Amino acid sequence: MATGQTENLSLPDGLQTEIEKVARAQARTVNEVLAEAVDRYIREKQWQSLKSYGRQKARERGIKASDVPRLIAESRREHEHGR
Repeated sequence: MATGQTENLSLPDGLQTEIEKVARAQARTVNEVLAEAVDRYIREKQWQSLKSYGRQKARERGIKASDVPRLIAESRREHEHGR
């Protein structure tokens, strides 16, 4: 695993204990568990941001959820005929 800058992190005792239990159960280091958790958190936030952007653009264009299957089918047909 790549190493980065060392940062001191303060966690509530209960959370620290749970992280250590997970690390032991998975034969991993606390740092590995925390790195994975932070990575998942960041990816989730990015996904939420992308979904929010998509909803905003759909509203601006007047696209409703019921329009999506038709739009996907149209897009697929266009790409099939464009090849």
